[in-house]
Amino acid sequence: MCPAAAPSRPAPPAEPAPTGRAHWLRVAREAADDLATDTVVREQAGKAPLDEVSRLREAGLLTLPAPAGSGGGSADWATAYAVVREISTADGAIGQLLGSHYFLSWSARFFADPGVARRTAERSAAEQWCWGGGFAPQEPPLTLSRTSRGLVLGGRQSYPTGVLVADRVAVRAVRGDTGEPLAVVVDPARPGVVVDAAGDTFGQRLAAGGSVEFDDVPVGGDDILGSLSADEDHLVPRAALAAPVGRLFSVQLLLGMAEGVLAEVREYSRTGHRPWQPVPSAGSPDDPQVLTAYGELTVLTRSASALCDQALDSVRHGLERGEELTYDEYADVSALVSMAETAASRAAQESTTRALDIIGPRSASARLGFDRFWRNTRTHTLYEPVTHRLRDVGDYFLNGAHPPFVLPA
Repeated sequence: MCPAAAPSRPAPPAEPAPTGRAHWLRVAREAADDLATDTVVREQAGKAPLDEVSRLREAGLLTLPAPAGSGGGSADWATAYAVVREISTADGAIGQLLGSHYFLSWSARFFADPGVARRTAERSAAEQWCWGGGFAPQEPPLTLSRTSRGLVLGGRQSYPTGVLVADRVAVRAVRGDTGEPLAVVVDPARPGVVVDAAGDTFGQRLAAGGSVEFDDVPVGGDDILGSLSADEDHLVPRAALAAPVGRLFSVQLLLGMAEGVLAEVREYSRTGHRPWQPVPSAGSPDDPQVLTAYGELTVLTRSASALCDQALDSVRHGLERGEELTYDEYADVSALVSMAETAASRAAQESTTRALDIIGPRSASARLGFDRFWRNTRTHTLYEPVTHRLRDVGDYFLNGAHPPFVLPA
């Protein structure tokens, strides 16, 4: 006879998962350490980052900013920025992928009416969507046309981030009848959507960039998130904050790559040389020129980081102002983020270039993979140039002109 089964006991109530900033930064650090173990091999292979996205999803980082009630981490923007920066120290391409995902997945909060924004956020968190795409203007634009079957999307978008692994693609489309630019989200599994890899980039190979062809793809009411018009008659200041909020992810990405290359090169300088060499070699920690170079790059990166912190505080204050935010206040936020973008771009380009000089010929080794920092940084800065940011800051400082509404690429 089988022994009687013990009476079942009710399961103890599950303890709520920790969701504080310290918890998520620890998770991000662990994810970055995990990515760092094979980042050189993965980057050189250049495959679509399906495995990397799975790692982020399992760590809970894809749903980090979503409300806890929807299965998210309820993290604020400051935490999301810090997570992107942490990931970028190990893998700049995955940092770009994650930052773009955060911005696009929350874009409905800026552009859509509350009902659409809530439904989009809840479903995205519940199904753990990975978002790709982008809202930057392009030529020729995607078009949204009205037919007897309803609205359809047509055209081709080139090199939007994340499209090779996206569960949803967010794009900018122009209405065929009015010319108004709109934010539209599309399921890439729909008929008429064709995604192709961009296999010729020398950097950011794991950012899952590619091109997307839309051939009369049906678009429903909840698929249209809202207007992207830069006209101040239509764009309220709070919605305009979408631009500096999105561009601040670029700042974090650049700072992460600058800090990442300096950390790796420093470790190599400390441990990568034979102790019996009679004189300091290129990259030696005893070389005065090396010490000076490290000092200059540290000052440059820390200065850009301090300006980034100021921009982050400004963005946080703007978001807290909500509907009371004025255009003048928005201009302050946008100008400060532009300053941070410029400083971070310079810090990243200087650090990733001069780090190779510090190491010398050894830095050309594909096995070490130092070159990936330079290639990733240079690719990103080609898509997000900062020359016009300086012009906007100068015009704001001298003439009080409001910086234009420019969404990240």
